Parts: sequence; structure tokens; C-alpha cells
Amino acid sequence: MDMVVLNNGATMPMLGLGTYALYGRECERCILEALELGYRLFDTAQMYGNEKEVGKALRHGGMPRGKIFITTKLYRPSASYARAKQGIETSLNALQLDYIDLLLIHEPYQEAEEMYSALEEAYQNGRLKAIGVSNFSAARYKALSCSCTTIPAVNQVEAHVFFQQRELLKAMKAYGAHLQAWSPFAAGKKDFFNNHALRSIGLVYGKTPAQIALKYLIQMGISVIPKSSHKERIKENIDIFDFCLQEEDMRTLQTLDRGKTLFGWY
Repeated sequence: MDMVVLNNGATMPMLGLGTYALYGRECERCILEALELGYRLFDTAQMYGNEKEVGKALRHGGMPRGKIFITTKLYRPSASYARAKQGIETSLNALQLDYIDLLLIHEPYQEAEEMYSALEEAYQNGRLKAIGVSNFSAARYKALSCSCTTIPAVNQVEAHVFFQQRELLKAMKAYGAHLQAWSPFAAGKKDFFNNHALRSIGLVYGKTPAQIALKYLIQMGISVIPKSSHKERIKENIDIFDFCLQEEDMRTLQTLDRGKTLFGWY
């Protein structure tokens, strides 16, 4: 597994399991299967409504806490300093953890600066090992960074071969921040898994279009959190660390970028 060192020295896997829309026993099963297959990063959020299941599965998995990286996110009900403080405790209790490896503000709420102050406080107290944001534009990230003392370590955003976020990646690197991709398969939009370029390059390496798409982002320096409820797909998604894309293939995949979101609400 490739790792990235965040701007505060914390180490994070470059690939993890996303848990959006995974609930109950299915969520627990997927996490346990992922653990068996070598996953060590698990991404959840208060908005997903599954923090309890994520925490329960990880406890049952028996992996030492120090070998697991858990990310969660605060959302609208935590949009103030006081509510964010409570939201942090809510997530810790739901996950049944003493600390969270990475806590993000889920969206660029108007109250993000207030919320982030609560994150900084919990970070200084050791309750959070790293803090950051999600779905922030370069301008919004800059505004937040100018108002805080702990530069956000991660910005988790939509990123995939059709929306590669190159300018945002460049902006984040200027702050020493890391870009992480949610929905690296674009939720299957634009016939993603049958894309000619992904399929053709995959044939060269003996890999699937999904594996090529993930490897491309990782070689760009963007970590990924693909979600699946199928064990064979969970296994497929992590089986990408035994090859490297050649520069010619990287250039070909760069041409797929359309420079705009595929999600209307975003």
C-alpha cells in the first residue's frame, strides 16, 4: 500500500474504503472483508448515518488501532463552534474511539471558520490526529487557511478521469495540503467502466478500467476512497500497487478531463 505523509507528519494510506450508502450488516460485512483484503483506511461521515456500524466492524475486525486510519466528517447540524465541539464528541462516541485519525468539515459552510476552530482545539488536545475539509474550492480553502493556525491537511473532493481537478491539486500543493478523491469512478456516469481509453490501457497491464482509473489518480498524487459492497470489487480496487502507468498512458488519460463536475448538486 502506498502512503502519503500529511503536512503535520501523520501518515495516511493512498487508498481506502468509502462507506457512503453502506448501512447495517452490509456495512459491517464490507468493512470486515476489506480488512481481510488489506484495507487500512475507512472513510465515513455523520451525514452517512453509519458511524456506529463502521466502529463496530472495526472493533470486531481485531486490527490494532494504530494500524487503522479512520476519517469522518462534520455536517450542517454541527455548523457553529459549540455545535462542532459537540459533533466531534458525537462522532467519537458513535465510532467508540479515543481519537479520530482525520476529521473534515463536510462542505464549505458559512460557519466553516467557527467549526474549524473547534477542530483545531480537538487536534491540539490529541482527540484528532489530523484535520481538514471537504468540497472546498481553492478560494474557499485559502480563505479558511488565512483564518486558522493549523493548515487543513486534506481537501476531499470529487475527482476522476473526467474531472481531474488539476488546478485545485496545484493550489493544494502550494499549502502542503493533500487532495483526496471521492467518487473516483464518477458513480459510473458517462459509461465510465466501458471507456475506450481505460479499457485499452487496461489490456496492456492486465487490469480493469476501474483499476486504471484509480492508479491514474494515485500517480497524480491524489488518494482515493472507492466504495463497493461487492467483495470481488473491493479486492479489485486494492489490487493496483503492482504496476505503474507509463508516461504515454498518463498523457492519454489526461485528455479525458472535461474540467467540470458530473454531480449537479456540487
